[in-house]
Amino acid sequence: FAWKRSCALITFSATAPFRMRPLAVTQHIKLNSKNLNKIPSNNLTINNYNTYKIYTMPQVPSEILPYGLAQVIMEQSVTIREVKEMKSILVCDDDKEIVDAIEIYLQQEGYCILKAYDGEQALQILKEREVHLLIIDVMMPRLDGIRATLKIREDSSIPIIILSAKSEDADKILGLNIGADDYVTKPFNPLELVARVKSQLRRYTQLGNAAESSKRVYQVGGLVINDDLKEVVVDDEPVKLTPIEYNILLLLVKNQGKVFSINQIYESIWNEDAIGADNTVAVHIRHIREKIEINPKEPRYLKVVWGVGYKIEKAK
Repeated sequence: FAWKRSCALITFSATAPFRMRPLAVTQHIKLNSKNLNKIPSNNLTINNYNTYKIYTMPQVPSEILPYGLAQVIMEQSVTIREVKEMKSILVCDDDKEIVDAIEIYLQQEGYCILKAYDGEQALQILKEREVHLLIIDVMMPRLDGIRATLKIREDSSIPIIILSAKSEDADKILGLNIGADDYVTKPFNPLELVARVKSQLRRYTQLGNAAESSKRVYQVGGLVINDDLKEVVVDDEPVKLTPIEYNILLLLVKNQGKVFSINQIYESIWNEDAIGADNTVAVHIRHIREKIEINPKEPRYLKVVWGVGYKIEKAK
């Protein structure tokens, strides 16, 4: 049994420690040398409701684990949820109730949650901690979500989901224009938000996984994609793309000359039915062109076939 990195998850029932129950997350407890002695050794409950604990832990040797926890592990008669490295999600909204509600749902899926209440706090956390995904509100004090996203995109390609009470198409297009990967309007279904988080993290993780031994390099003229390293180069200059932009470009480059409709692109990349996908795909296509084309209005690579869709011009 070993703890991994900075975040590990273990769940157990306080009233029936030898039977696994559905996970009910109520609290994070950070264990370190200063507070280990404050953890009760014979009481594994958080409150009178006999729920569960999540421990967010550094690398803790088994000999200094709380006695009750070590006992449960060693008896091997409790079903322990897989202890694994958890993805960190930063939730940023000036409404603390919304942040807390999102935290509850995402913790139940096994994520580490970091919290911020304005854009400046979010930027500071991103400098100090490893964050795998950001959920950020638009209208906040000090630094709003739009300006914060612009700053983040200067040196980071982590998935960003924008939350906003603004539901007009123009607002959604603006959010995608500045580099967001998804846009969710308030009020929202928390289960839908969780599904979108999983989808974005799945793509982001796949982009970062270069473990496959075969070298996958695709080239069209001066445009080169190394899919093992997740790198895009145009005329020997590296190009930074968001995960969504990368996936769209890779899809088209791997199928040079083939025309993909907007619906086909959306369903291939987002893995969901294409309902109202025109603006979403068009915004990302425009971003890709701005990054890979010398003159986006007269593209060399990413062509439009009017009334049909988009394609990457086949190498001659």
